[in-house]
Amino acid sequence: MRELSTGKPSGGGHRVGEKQNQPFQLSLIRGLLLLGVAVVLAISYGASPRAASFGPGVGNIPQGTQTEDSFADSFGANHVTNVFATTQQMSCYTPEVPFTVSDGPVDWYTGETPCNGAATTGEDLGPYATQQGSNAGFPTAAPVLVNNHSESDIQVDPTNPRHVIGSTKWFASAEGYNHVLGFYESWDGGKTWPVQGHIPGYEGWTDDTDPVGAFDGFGNYYELILPYQFDYKAQDGSKQFNTGQEPNPSVSNEAVSVAVRPHGATSARQWITTHNGQPDILFATNASFGQEPDKQWIAIDNNPASPFYNTIYAMWVNFNGFGSKPFYSTAKALPDGTHTDWTTPLLLPVLDSKQNNTDLLPHVAPSGVVWTSVDQFPGKKGQCCVTHTVDFSTDGGKTWHGPLVISSMIQIPPFPGPGYSNTTFRDGIAVTFGVGKQLVAGHYPLYAAWEDFSTGFDNIILSASFDDGQSWTSPIQVNDNADPNTDEFQPNLATAADGTVSVNFYDRRLSCPASGTAEAVAAGLSRDTVNPNFSRSLPPYSAANYCVNAAIQFYRADLTPIGHNIRLTAHTWDPQLNGPHPGTASNNNYTFIGDYFGNAAAGSTNYSTFVSTYDDGSNPHHYQQQVVATIPIP
Repeated sequence: MRELSTGKPSGGGHRVGEKQNQPFQLSLIRGLLLLGVAVVLAISYGASPRAASFGPGVGNIPQGTQTEDSFADSFGANHVTNVFATTQQMSCYTPEVPFTVSDGPVDWYTGETPCNGAATTGEDLGPYATQQGSNAGFPTAAPVLVNNHSESDIQVDPTNPRHVIGSTKWFASAEGYNHVLGFYESWDGGKTWPVQGHIPGYEGWTDDTDPVGAFDGFGNYYELILPYQFDYKAQDGSKQFNTGQEPNPSVSNEAVSVAVRPHGATSARQWITTHNGQPDILFATNASFGQEPDKQWIAIDNNPASPFYNTIYAMWVNFNGFGSKPFYSTAKALPDGTHTDWTTPLLLPVLDSKQNNTDLLPHVAPSGVVWTSVDQFPGKKGQCCVTHTVDFSTDGGKTWHGPLVISSMIQIPPFPGPGYSNTTFRDGIAVTFGVGKQLVAGHYPLYAAWEDFSTGFDNIILSASFDDGQSWTSPIQVNDNADPNTDEFQPNLATAADGTVSVNFYDRRLSCPASGTAEAVAAGLSRDTVNPNFSRSLPPYSAANYCVNAAIQFYRADLTPIGHNIRLTAHTWDPQLNGPHPGTASNNNYTFIGDYFGNAAAGSTNYSTFVSTYDDGSNPHHYQQQVVATIPIP
């Protein structure tokens, strides 16, 4: 592990690298770091978790609560628009591993669907170069239709604010959790999404996953990808990760890799997926299950005034059976969509290397200082409690400082397995992090939001630092639902150029549509008839804390709230429909809507992209689709 170093990031008052008051700054941060380490170690090795009291910030809602009717009406009152992006084209590809089980017609499942010439995207239907070394029986004999689109990210081109790219899991089989990554692209500020398809280059692995991307300063778009191999057990359809018996011995078991969509690309096939003539892989392993990378993230410094302009920061964690270890690597983006060689992966500093350290979410300040969250979990993620910290680098990722503690003893929903009442989908990434773009008191603000499950229901909590992470404001609750017995989850934070902060999240305060209504029909509730986590009769008409919306809250840079939570979804949707199965096809007690969803700001517009199974007229099978919401930034 790299030595735990100390230092102070530059604020706006002086250039990176200047040594103003350095002895005092180093002494202060050393003291804070040592205090934080001592507190967290005491918690980890003997102190009891907070059991009877609520987490910090719970119930502290500076804007006050609002009624459900007010929240429901806020979509129209705030000029929100919704576009079903992933229903605008039909995509097909050839999966490496077939999986033909269907759980339908319950929950509208259909299983794998043959393409039969339905593709409209112009993408390569396969087979692919990375599948040429596959064992007998692989890849799938013919292309299949992409049905579901779960988990998402959205990014805006710094050279053209109307050019937006979203990425998501591109499912061939929800029942088998069989997917690659796909993208959808707009040149008119999100009104239409004419180019989309699967992201090529890594089809020779069973899945590739975790959509996350970033634009460089030239307008090239980078997607950081996690391809991995598995097959299915014949007896129950569960996944098997057998070293030496993979479907495709010509590729690694698992990798962290990159695909680049060059500036000016106009077709679904235009991606750069090699570096020096080989797949663009930062890290690869052929170790067995339990020795694998995961939770990758990427940031690129696209500020021309930064001393580290076009530096790419790639991060991931490696689960090695003894806790997860956070790694980083960097490269320099070049104008033609290529990049320099990746640096040797190195460890980020952590509080305790024996614990799980994950949820790396890097962001770059206008000064060029790069920050990332690092969450520390106990040996098992489902145990109490989480400590949120940040690391930072002032020299373009050559050396790292930290960790600085944001908050500790935070309870999150149980994981793995369903984390919420009434439904079966699991919890996702429970923290979000961002860096402000305007100076406040000579520093670029840091913002962190996280889930808190201390009441038995999930709430979103927010805090800020205006002194480079040395101290954090008293936490506040983001969600303003009047009924506290409601789950709000998967926050994502973005900062606008004028300093406005937004936190969006999934929201369950509105009941499912009532029986006999047009909304209930369009929501597809009639086939939601098998749910082991729901004690009432099904379908879930009028059920509370069950169906889902998306919401957003805006703040000034100092975290003064701007109005109340705003509804981002025109229609409430049912998360049980076509929910992918991370475990086995037959396990209806463990499904998925994604670990996170997108939030980005461009000019005066905020973009969100999230899941919905609602049929707006383009989704008759109630698949998980990606909806893009736009709202004027107040």
